[in-house]
Amino acid sequence: MSYEVRSLNEECGVFGIWGHPDAARVVYFGLHSLQHRGQEGAGIVSNNAGQLNGYRGLGLLSEVFKDDRSFASLSGNSAIGHVRYATAGNGSVDNIQPFLFKFYDGACGLAHNGNLTNAKSLRKKLEQGGAIFHSNSDTEILMHLIRRSKQPTFIEQLKESLRTIKGGFAYLLMTETAMIAALDPNAFRPLSIGQMKNGAYVIASETCALEVIGAEFVRDVAPGEVIIIDDTGYTVEKYTEDTQYSICSMEYIYFARPDSNIAGVNVHTARKNMGKRLAEEAPIEADIVVGVPNSSLSAASGYAEASGIPYEMGLVKNQYIARTFIQPTQELREQGVKMKLSAVRGVVEGKRVVMVDDSIVRGTTSRRIVRLLKDAGAKEVHVRIASPPLRFPCFYGIDIQTRKELIAANHSVSEIEQLIKADSLSFLSEQGLIDSIGLQYDAPYSGLCMAYFNGDYPTPLYDYEQNYQVSLRKK
Repeated sequence: MSYEVRSLNEECGVFGIWGHPDAARVVYFGLHSLQHRGQEGAGIVSNNAGQLNGYRGLGLLSEVFKDDRSFASLSGNSAIGHVRYATAGNGSVDNIQPFLFKFYDGACGLAHNGNLTNAKSLRKKLEQGGAIFHSNSDTEILMHLIRRSKQPTFIEQLKESLRTIKGGFAYLLMTETAMIAALDPNAFRPLSIGQMKNGAYVIASETCALEVIGAEFVRDVAPGEVIIIDDTGYTVEKYTEDTQYSICSMEYIYFARPDSNIAGVNVHTARKNMGKRLAEEAPIEADIVVGVPNSSLSAASGYAEASGIPYEMGLVKNQYIARTFIQPTQELREQGVKMKLSAVRGVVEGKRVVMVDDSIVRGTTSRRIVRLLKDAGAKEVHVRIASPPLRFPCFYGIDIQTRKELIAANHSVSEIEQLIKADSLSFLSEQGLIDSIGLQYDAPYSGLCMAYFNGDYPTPLYDYEQNYQVSLRKK
């Protein structure tokens, strides 16, 4: 089996709260602001005085939790939740999280954002030892490792298990007595702690979810940390000292909401800086700047501001269509592009247009948008991409799994320009991206994971290494 195929990788969102009388509904609101991170399934596990109950289903959050009956079994003052995006072939309710495990000596809920790079070998070893898996998600592996650990306490069992798994992960667990969060040693995925006015503690994939429920930001979860929240407050422990910030640069470029802060950097500000830097690196004579809604609007405003070219709303998005990037099949992605955008003829007709987008993955969307603009009368369409060319797969939890799908892995910039039928095409430089985000960590690439652009992966790839020749950055 080749590893350059679609796998179990996912881009998801987790949210949890400890100490609120209507915990499950607060989790619902928190997950709603994380809906952009996953649209294929959702679930909540609640804790009612040590009694754990769960409810999950396929679809958008509002489809899964569509009436009071959905919340009937979710009473209690603590809960965790998950929104999921799954790749093709894995759209089964069995894979929807949080998973709820009930054992003779207790129960545990588990939600996960990320991807394990040694999942296949761990699963094989566990199955050979008698483990039975109920899903084909790599999330379940952690619980099997915990149950097999000989450590004396649950926290020590968890720590030992976290040292065994590799890759990108943000875990949220609910036990009978605590809510626990854990982050991988590189902090690939964001994870933050907040506190509500009543004292309840919150864990969320993005800070925008804290804002929605009126929680105050407390701190980010740092690489290699385990956060334990119970009735006494929260404590911070480490399961490893071998850590190095490698925050996923695609969070800033595309995935996160613009009103979120990651590692103290506002996403909108970072994207606007990317647009400004792009205007310096790739100037062009044009009449208007148009951003591709919604994740590119910040970069487009930055490009317009730095270039002095007026920013106009030349593209309008149907807000009720899911994002094309996280549709599970190419056919659905192409259909989604046709449904989601329209060009504003009165704005673009007869104009030389700078079209700013955040990235080019497969090229399908870009080609379609260039055509939309030209069909609406644009005289020229100059495409400017506020990130470097995506040339390498991600193995830490984003659905870019095969180089065959990445247009920049197989074509030069000038070839891509011709393929998408643009009048010109330029990408932001790697250094331009690093400077625009502006993280100050003393680590390669200032603490960013840039592997998608240069193949320099910050960790060993374990199960993927034999079948995929990449450079590995040694610590």
